Formats: sequence, C-alpha cells, structure tokens
Amino acid sequence: MGALVWLLIPLVAAVGAGLWGSWANRTRRTRGDGPELDGYARFRAAMERPHPGT
Repeated sequence: MGALVWLLIPLVAAVGAGLWGSWANRTRRTRGDGPELDGYARFRAAMERPHPGT
C-alpha cells in the first residue's frame, strides 16, 4: 500500500503540472494596435505643430 502512495505523488504532480500548463498557455484576448497607433498619431501631431517660441 505504501508503494501506491509513492506512485500517486508523481501522478498528482503530473496532473497539476498539466493543468497549470494549460492555464498558463491559454489564449488571451489581444488588445490590437489601436491604442498604440492612437498614441503615435497624437505624438506626430504634437511634433508637427510649430514651436510657440519661434
């Protein structure tokens, strides 16, 4: 009976590792490039404005 308990330890660890691996590798919703492109457009607009001191 003791040998079965020792065999259950790696089995439980393997199942736990499989569950954690599938959770860690799940597909996440991507934001896309929208916010980054909006920020870049604001940066370009700010750079193209004339400097107030000139």
